[in-house]
Amino acid sequence: MSNRDYSRAVRKDGQKNDRNNELKTPLNTTLVLFNKPFNTLCQFSGEENDSTLANFIDIKDVYPAGRLDKDSEGLLLLTNDGKLQHKISHPKHKMEKTYWAQVEGNITEEALKSLQNGVTLKDGKTKPAKARIIDIETESLKQLKIPLWERTPAVRFREKIPTSWLELKIKEGKNRQVRRMTAAVGFPTLRLIRVSIGDWHLRDLQLGKYRVDDS
Repeated sequence: MSNRDYSRAVRKDGQKNDRNNELKTPLNTTLVLFNKPFNTLCQFSGEENDSTLANFIDIKDVYPAGRLDKDSEGLLLLTNDGKLQHKISHPKHKMEKTYWAQVEGNITEEALKSLQNGVTLKDGKTKPAKARIIDIETESLKQLKIPLWERTPAVRFREKIPTSWLELKIKEGKNRQVRRMTAAVGFPTLRLIRVSIGDWHLRDLQLGKYRVDDS
């Protein structure tokens, strides 16, 4: 759902605009953290056999703040507050997002430096990113406080070709950016998990579950 679609949806549900056509903050702001499974759409409706947010979230009048591709997993934020949604999703606010990417092959120092310095894509060069190799089991227990879940369906690996895990922190919002970045340096992404957005973190949140932020 685009920012424009979100705004229309919120207005339809009763939230008024001010004279500058900006969404007002609702009386009670709701922010939901959701651990999105693989193959689930970031919307509440879809075709008959689609997995959507409606299969997991039973809170009314909240909408995604930004997107997470159907083939990616992890943290998705939803809110009923248009201004907060804009702050989270719009690139101008430079909110840092953390991803864990399982890539094909053993990542090299040269590739890491390229990711850190910025990678040239078809739509321009990415800004410098924080990138490091991680041990996924250690990081999952350290940061998430739970073992990393298995993906369903499982990732298809090529026989005799190793994989490695990266942690990437970016502040941009290019379409499928992390996947395109790793592919550009020669290491295609096989699995992608978003761990955090700004100060909001996936910590302790099981796959397919959500919690309401009360901070």
